[in-house]
Amino acid sequence: MTASKADLRRLVREAERNLSPAEKAESDRILAARFLASEPYRRAGVLFLYAGVDPEPDTRPVIAAALRSGKTVALPKITGPGLMDARRITALEGLVPDKFNIPAPSEKSETVPPDAFDLILVPGAAFTPGGVRLGRGGGYYDRYLPRTRGLKLALARRQFVFPALPAEAHDIKVDILITDA
Repeated sequence: MTASKADLRRLVREAERNLSPAEKAESDRILAARFLASEPYRRAGVLFLYAGVDPEPDTRPVIAAALRSGKTVALPKITGPGLMDARRITALEGLVPDKFNIPAPSEKSETVPPDAFDLILVPGAAFTPGGVRLGRGGGYYDRYLPRTRGLKLALARRQFVFPALPAEAHDIKVDILITDA
């Protein structure tokens, strides 16, 4: 792989802009259904999810289903430059725009320790079938994930699964990749 991470992020952003609303909606539907039907999700009691914002897959249906089923759900909360923690939520309502305008729990939400999670949904710009992840460039997850013990899972649109991606020693791979293909 000769392209840099920055070059690949630009390529992915351009491809994301070219997805139609109908393509995104169908992809989101498939990804959510496959995630909710997965054995790791069904077995998990404590989940670290994220609120996907366009052009990421819409994770609201996943979050809502997990909450309805009585699972403990936490979302990321930015706590400083390149740093985040996980905060428990009990409803989608009440999330507030955080850094990068991402819906996040309020400051008053309970912090969930990193080692408490059974399953962690990890966002990314692109992935390989083997779980190499190209993040969006902030390093938040690469700093947070080493402190976790849960199974790491990602949702990826088929256009953003590549045979190879550049990776560095600090880049954290995901254990399972769910695609819409």
